[in-house]
Amino acid sequence: MRDDEKPNLRRLPLFREMMTPTFDSLMQIAYSQSFPPHLELIRQGEYADFLHVIIEGSVELHATWNGRDSVMGIVHPVSTFILAACVYDEPYLMSARTLERSQIVMIPIADVRVALRRDSDFAMAAMRELAGGYRNFVRHAKNLKLRNSLERLAAYILHQSCRLGDVDSFVLPVEKRCLASYLGMTPENLSRSMRTLQDHGVSIQATRLTITDRARLTAVAVPDPLMDGPILKDMAASPGASKEALTERKSG
Repeated sequence: MRDDEKPNLRRLPLFREMMTPTFDSLMQIAYSQSFPPHLELIRQGEYADFLHVIIEGSVELHATWNGRDSVMGIVHPVSTFILAACVYDEPYLMSARTLERSQIVMIPIADVRVALRRDSDFAMAAMRELAGGYRNFVRHAKNLKLRNSLERLAAYILHQSCRLGDVDSFVLPVEKRCLASYLGMTPENLSRSMRTLQDHGVSIQATRLTITDRARLTAVAVPDPLMDGPILKDMAASPGASKEALTERKSG
């Protein structure tokens, strides 16, 4: 792998606190590769050969059953994905494929497990990442079960806005088909929800979304840090800003 990629990996929470000799030994056997869009990287039911770290691009995590396919998550740089299967030595519960041209660093899993046994700081970092992943999936499950489709879409738009630096306008990072699956709705339901949100503070032109009234959109989503995580904590802490819009939505 390239030397200029190593600092990005070193800054990851998983690798940040591990001993330098451990990190250097893993980097010596790691290699980086560029993959084209829509390439299957791993398949559910198979065992892990590598720990994957995405450096550029984006990766879709998806699962299949009985002829059906569902998006479980989207991974953006710089982060690992499906660490649990690597640590636990059990089959992947999900598959992963690139959504666009992506640069992936792969570290042989046998060497990762040796490093986990020898480096307690690395092992603790892995535990924290696994715990964080579990909490993220619980939040996503709560989002799917407790919100309706319109509320889920509103929360997603606010989350993307915050993730990109509180921007008011952005282009959807994934295809609408992929987004619909991730939010637990059909593409047709997603289209209807998008049209409805145009009356609640969102302008939509093709794949570009623009927040025109953040208070009205927040009133639809009703952010909750126990469901949305810390990224929307400030919005959840000050619901008064959207109380008027919420009352209007309920009476409309």
